[in-house]
Amino acid sequence: MENDKWKMENRLQRVGMNKTKIVAAAIFVLSVVAVFHSTIRAQQADKTPRSVWDGAFTKEQAKRGEGLYAQNCSTCHGPDLSGNDEAAPLTGSAFLSNWDGLTVGDLTERVRVSMPPNKLGTVSRQQIVDILSYVLSFNNFPAGKTELDPKAELLKQIRIEATKPKANSVSKAGS
Repeated sequence: MENDKWKMENRLQRVGMNKTKIVAAAIFVLSVVAVFHSTIRAQQADKTPRSVWDGAFTKEQAKRGEGLYAQNCSTCHGPDLSGNDEAAPLTGSAFLSNWDGLTVGDLTERVRVSMPPNKLGTVSRQQIVDILSYVLSFNNFPAGKTELDPKAELLKQIRIEATKPKANSVSKAGS
């Protein structure tokens, strides 16, 4: 009888220790997941501006784009991006109203599949985003600290907004 009592206490202790180990392991895994998730979200927030007003390109990238624009686009769109009878302007109210509310990804895709019309497919994705950085800069959108990335999924996250959005005082206060 004494032996049975000892066996029962021993089993209860092992079950209790196993439960403790399982709970400890679960807490550890959840902590790791939470830290990893918040780190990824912070990196995405740093890398992905929500608007062209957030500084979606660098000055250096816009400068590279200026040279590429001169080589590949200025014949039709003009050296001052004003366009002509056959090519749409890439600056001013006509350009901004055409693209307002769309994304840089939409604009990039349009350029990728249709420009330059006489040499389709000759401008790389990187060159396209460099050219668009110049176009955005020419339209007085601010440069930032990170280059415009040629990845379509990232470009789709950057909205083109004709007018600068008003600062949201609630989100600024909570930051």
